[in-house]
Order: sequence, then structure tokens, then C-alpha cells
Amino acid sequence: MPSLYELFDPETLPSPSLLVFRDLVERNLTEMIRMARGVERLRPHAKTHKTSKLIRMAREMGVVKQKCATIAEAEMIAGSGVTDVLLAYPLVGPNVARFVRLIRAYPKTTFRAIVDAPESASALSQAAQRLDHPIPVLVDLEVGMMRTGIDPGDPAVALYERIDKLPNLAPDGLHAYDGHIHDSDLELRTQAARRVEETTLALRDRLIAKGMPVPRVVMGGTPTFPIHAALDAPGLECSPGTILLHDYNYQTNYPDLPFTPAALLLTRVVSRPRPGRLCLDLGHKAVAADPVGPRVFLPEIPDARIVGHSEEHLVIETADADRFPLGTPLLAVPAHICPTSALHRRMLVIADGKLVDEWEVTARDRMIGV
Repeated sequence: MPSLYELFDPETLPSPSLLVFRDLVERNLTEMIRMARGVERLRPHAKTHKTSKLIRMAREMGVVKQKCATIAEAEMIAGSGVTDVLLAYPLVGPNVARFVRLIRAYPKTTFRAIVDAPESASALSQAAQRLDHPIPVLVDLEVGMMRTGIDPGDPAVALYERIDKLPNLAPDGLHAYDGHIHDSDLELRTQAARRVEETTLALRDRLIAKGMPVPRVVMGGTPTFPIHAALDAPGLECSPGTILLHDYNYQTNYPDLPFTPAALLLTRVVSRPRPGRLCLDLGHKAVAADPVGPRVFLPEIPDARIVGHSEEHLVIETADADRFPLGTPLLAVPAHICPTSALHRRMLVIADGKLVDEWEVTARDRMIGV
């Protein structure tokens, strides 16, 4: 393996396992802060790792705002000592009441919510009536992803005005996630991201002209992070997620991003069913079954062609199969780290080639306490 992923005595570690190279995580965090031009412009997404120890590591480096997708993640973040959490996912059904219970359980933390429909705002307002302070609420905008969000024109203005008038809520800004922008070419990606910025900031200006506060604009994910990070706009908060651990797809598709995959999988050769073919213990219960294409990259077998992937097995073909006897340990870079992290209860932490710690993937479950 490259010295970047030095690993002594791999025979003592179980497979499949999720390994985190601590120094590389710290390097990615440092670079993220530098690109954002200050921690106050950062609200990284915790959905990539779901891990309290990584929240604490970021907090020690000055990152005091976080974004997440589940109530369990929000609870994990608050329990890690962070006092500003944005739950960037629509609250419906029992989760509305759970969110209010979460607010009560962690009175020292400010929890922010998003809404994209009037009925959602009304339900949240009703549920919050017994709180002693209003819930800060951002309007979630549909800027091209076509997943959640409201039209950033008149409908968004009307929703923001409704939040301003509803009891127990406080208008807190705009949320614009542009995950549909995935051009590898930086110039094309920049053009698309600038259109999102123009749309979002035009809406912000309309709201301010109406006399309503817009204290923050939470914008973007990982591919557009360097573009939004270069924008000078009051209240801008960039919310990349994947780059804390990074992965093979982002490294390959966005070579302009100066980040390094820091979470790899330890796997082993468990069978050699025929010449030129190896079977590894890296099924899709250990590495995400998304994307459709190759789900891992094996640095020691760069010509590996995946020919089968099932619950507990990854079958590859390579001209060098004879070089890898049964039991050979290998490192694999996941194509998509976010869902891969959620498959593991713990991360094995590697520093200077040695196992130095184990970190619980705290929020892999849908419920912790609340």
C-alpha cells in the first residue's frame, strides 16, 4: 500500500472493518476550514460519518455549527457539546414531536429546522407551543435537485412570511442544497453553482426588502463547496459533508478538490474459485451497494474488475490473482463513504500505521434516546 495508508500488523485486525486514518481526517478538516475562509462560514454535514468523536475533533478545531439529516444525528451532535445544530430534513409525523422533545432534552443547544410547505410550518408551530422560546426555521429551496424544497420565487416568499407570523417559530434564513450539480469540469460546475447563488441571494434580498430578517444562507454540498466558499455574502454557511472522510468517487470525479480519502475498508481474500478470480469478504453489508458502478477501488489491484457483489462476497477478476493467496489482507477505498459508514458499528482508528482507538458510529441507528 502507499505510505499514505501505512498499516502494520493487519493480521491482528478483523475483516471486513472500517478503518479511519486519523491524520488524514485532520488534514481534510484543516483544508476545509482554510477553503471556507473561517470556521464561522462552515456548517459541515454529519451524515457522512455519524460519529461523535469526529464532531468533537471538528469542535476542537473551532467548528461549532453542524448540519444533519436525522434526529439521531442531531442528538449525537448535541451530546458531543455542539450548541448549534441544523436538522436539514423535513419533519413529518412523529418526528415533529420528537424534534420538540430533543429541544427540551438539550436546552443549551440551538436546534434549527427546515420547512418547504405551509402545513409543515403549522405543524411545527403547534408542536412547539409549550417551549419557552421559538424554533429557528429556514425555508428549504428547490434549486434543481427536485427532491425537497419550495420554488424560490413567490411561494418561498409567502412561506417565509407565514413563518414570520406563526407563533413559536422564528424565520432564520434559507437552505439551498444543490446536489444535482456534479459536473467534473470545474468551469461547468462553477457556472451551475453561480446560478444557484444568484437565485438564492435574489430571494434573500426580496425578503430583506420586506423587512424580514434573513440571518443565514446555508448552501451547497461537497462538489460546489469551493465555489460557494469563494462567495462573499453575509451569513453564508457552507455545508460540505463527504470531504471530511472523502471517497473514491469524489476523488475521481472532482480532482480539483484537495482532499484525501481517509476511511478505507480492510478486506481479505476468502476464496480463489478459479484462475484469475478472487472472492473478498466485502459484500454489500460492508460497503454500500451504491453506486451502480464499481463500489470500491483496490489500490493493490488496480486492474480489478468486479464481476459479482452480494451480501457477504465481492468477486473480482484480475490478471494478478496468483499474487494473492487465501487470507491476504487488502485495503479498499469505498466509492461512496456516507452509506458505507452507516453499515459499521465502529471505526478502527489508525495512526502511524497502528490501531490507536475505536470510534463508535453513534448515529447509525435511527434512535438514540429521544
